[in-house]
Amino acid sequence: MSREISFAVPGAIETRTGGYAYDRRLIAGLRGEGFALRHLAWPPGFPAPSRAELALVRQSLAEQPDGGIVIIDGLAYGAMPEVAADEGHRLRLIALVHHPLALETGAAAGLREAERDALGHARAVIATSEATAETLRREYGVPPDRVVVAPPGTDPAPPAARLGVPPHVLALGTVTPRKGHDVLVAALARIADLPWRCTIAGSLDRAPETAAALRAQVAARGLAGRIRLAGEVADAGALYAAADLFVLASRHEGFGMAYAEALMRGLPVVGTRAGAIPSVVPEAAGALVPPDDPGALAEALARLLADPAARDAASGAALAAAARLPRWEATAGAVAALLRRLG
Repeated sequence: MSREISFAVPGAIETRTGGYAYDRRLIAGLRGEGFALRHLAWPPGFPAPSRAELALVRQSLAEQPDGGIVIIDGLAYGAMPEVAADEGHRLRLIALVHHPLALETGAAAGLREAERDALGHARAVIATSEATAETLRREYGVPPDRVVVAPPGTDPAPPAARLGVPPHVLALGTVTPRKGHDVLVAALARIADLPWRCTIAGSLDRAPETAAALRAQVAARGLAGRIRLAGEVADAGALYAAADLFVLASRHEGFGMAYAEALMRGLPVVGTRAGAIPSVVPEAAGALVPPDDPGALAEALARLLADPAARDAASGAALAAAARLPRWEATAGAVAALLRRLG
């Protein structure tokens, strides 16, 4: 069995998002399993690559030996159906799908068809949750025996102190339309009479128009003194430690690593019933509401903000749920088993 594997990732692998963090930890984990991982640094334009970027990708794959195994992050894989078709006969391509590209809010038309076509040329598909795997089987025609579910791991962390006065609400996620920060601000505006302060942490550069609209929304609602847009942070640990409540109004999540990290800290979690979130966050750990429903989100937040006993109960349920979360060793183990089968 060949233990030399290539792993293609578009853009800077150091980027601070859940998807890139998963890639980094998987590479490290597979090396720990004895595989020689070669990181292929692909251009950053995906999922809308230029012709020049696609040419670089073609060259990168052409340099791989016949029969070589290449894991390709789904941010690129689903947007390169022609390349996948050309190289899928010679190489053993594995698509790593965090969530289907078409489920990114504001995704370009045609991405669903492109991704479906590309996935047809993959020898195997790694999905980061059973919910994503089911979507790939049902809507993208991926044969069940080609899908391997390898959820992200979660590192142990000390519980948050949860002593904020007023309560500190934390939302951690890149400011893009899919994360629903606009819904959160609308919900917080409805409960402005309650004591709270909020930090929204996550890159403001990935979708500049969305970030500008969010700043304007916060100002228009008169909440500039209570909602802080912290931007990208190097270490989220201090933010979790200083929070009393975690909230993310995502319109879709292929897993939701930030939710899992909040559970590990024993934070009450308010999320949405979108994608894989209900499989990560139990209702008892806080509340789950429909996506794009600021009224329901405001009601859930108000209940927890106004009732310390309810927050304590949710915190206990969060810690219990955290104890059941997978660890990174299991993530690497699931993918390693796939690689050994492909041999």
